[in-house]
Amino acid sequence: MNTLIGLLIIAIGSFGQSSSYVPIKKVKQWSWESFWLVQGIFAWLVFPLLGAMLAVPAGSSLPELWSLGGAIPAIAYGALWGIGGLTFGLSMRYLGVALGQSISLGTCAAFGTLFPAIFAGKDLWHGEGLMLLTGVCITLAGIAIIGYAGSLRSQSMSQEEKTAAIKDFALTKGLLVALLAGVMSACFALGLDAGTPIKEAALSNGVKPLYAGLPVIFLVTLGGFCTNAAYCIQQNIKNHTGKEYLSVKGSTFANNLLFCALAGVLWYSQFFGLEMGKSFLTDSPALLAFSWSILMSLNVVFSNLWGILLKEWKGCSPRTIRVLVIGLITLVASIVAVAMAQA
Repeated sequence: MNTLIGLLIIAIGSFGQSSSYVPIKKVKQWSWESFWLVQGIFAWLVFPLLGAMLAVPAGSSLPELWSLGGAIPAIAYGALWGIGGLTFGLSMRYLGVALGQSISLGTCAAFGTLFPAIFAGKDLWHGEGLMLLTGVCITLAGIAIIGYAGSLRSQSMSQEEKTAAIKDFALTKGLLVALLAGVMSACFALGLDAGTPIKEAALSNGVKPLYAGLPVIFLVTLGGFCTNAAYCIQQNIKNHTGKEYLSVKGSTFANNLLFCALAGVLWYSQFFGLEMGKSFLTDSPALLAFSWSILMSLNVVFSNLWGILLKEWKGCSPRTIRVLVIGLITLVASIVAVAMAQA
């Protein structure tokens, strides 16, 4: 029962993340770099900080907790992850929500699961390590199938149709950006791993397992925010778009702020849900280690459902849709395979 509860909580968080790019479409009169920075303030600073405050032991403070070890590596990995987050946004600009998230998150799922295991010296050819490796291979197979579906879609669409569905559609550029985003985004998992001493200290001081990892998440997102903010401000200066923040007035400004905040809290919900869900998976070591891949796989599934609702796959042939569905089923199968092996 605990396993099902944990997976359900992770799934709810995943649905939130996959929905986070929908509110951004409601932002008006702001360029990409402007709305990306504003939503980042909410997604990577405001809500992670509020979450971290839930894990402060009685009579202590966040700075005291962070001083117990692992804070600097967590922030450093977060800065590297920030490059992934930055290119992640660009991948959706060039490929759309469905395909952009699929390639980026699929790559992130694989590397984010294997990197911590390899760095910890885990044997990937036997026991739990083999379960992880098998699950990752199934995940990569699902991503490859979805990527093939994206290729079929591109071949069947005219340039006008591509532009109508995704304004800046560019398959080759988008795929390269999405792959880079996936590899660098995997550093988030390394940041969480580096902050283990902080999480353990919170637990030893009576913090509930549901919240113990939240202070580490803030450190990782803080590093990512620094990377993204530097790039966005540079683009504001280069493109003379810095004035956009204050040029919109009244209801338009309130609208933009509201939808950026909504995008931010939805994005953060994936890691809030991940930490809460993991607390129910402690009796299943392999499933716990595979939880990162589970989150990313579910993100892909839900993002493609949003892609269908947003008509990004409109006009595709039945064959293309069949390939897409097979890819999504394969991703779900990766989760089921590891869960059954652990049972």
